Amino acid sequence: MKLRLFGLSMVGVAGLLALPACKKEEAPAAPPAAPTHEAVPPAPTVGAGTGEAAAPAPAGNGVVKGTVSFTGTPPAMGDLAPSADPACDGRPEKEQSVLVKDGKLQNVLVRVKGPVAGAPTPPPSTPVVVDQSKCTYVPRVQGAVAGQQVVFKNSDGTLHNVRGVVGTRPVFNVAQPPSGAPVQKPLPSDAEVLRLKCDVHPWMTAFVVSNPNPYFATTGTDGTFTLTGLPAGTYTLEAWHETLGTKTAEVTVKDGAPAEASFTFAATDAQAKQ
Repeated sequence: MKLRLFGLSMVGVAGLLALPACKKEEAPAAPPAAPTHEAVPPAPTVGAGTGEAAAPAPAGNGVVKGTVSFTGTPPAMGDLAPSADPACDGRPEKEQSVLVKDGKLQNVLVRVKGPVAGAPTPPPSTPVVVDQSKCTYVPRVQGAVAGQQVVFKNSDGTLHNVRGVVGTRPVFNVAQPPSGAPVQKPLPSDAEVLRLKCDVHPWMTAFVVSNPNPYFATTGTDGTFTLTGLPAGTYTLEAWHETLGTKTAEVTVKDGAPAEASFTFAATDAQAKQ
């Protein structure tokens, strides 16, 4: 009987000794499987990665609409000098400084004068563009935000040069070969009106008007203009013309309620400016 008990005890001890060894031989549990779906990246910011800054959002919801008229008999436009350059075929035959159709005045820059609180900043990263087509600057008159760049293109198969002048002071003079690469220049920081001339084709003239805010527009053949994105407030509007001078008007802008403003030039304005 004692021997039987001794044998059973030895079997129990052997079982206890074998238990840790079995646990050491078990394979470790596998880590939980990673999710099969990929993380979704955040949506890109508008303009990111394109090399251009996103366009600033309008500062307000105000709108100003209006018309620039001309009363009296428009001044006669002289004939342009003849040109044997075939690249100039199709150019206007008359001088283009005063263009009136059905009593409406074209190429008038209407702008909000002075700084505007809450206006988008900084100036647009995209430049304004002046093209040379059929020996004519296109557009003839346009606005730009102070600090903005200007790009000059030559779409003609002939040599042009772009001479920038402020008053009587030359600012730059760049040659552009036929269908050559565009040239970029900064707007002068000390002047509002940059005049462009071509010495090769002396009738070519254009103007870029610098403004401290982005609220400006140039009238077309119908004499109309629209300013958008203005914060609510009272502003001084200026209508600028290259030979007829300027006119001003006060306008009060409200959100969601378009305001109206009109300007009238006359033949006597041209006479007074001469």
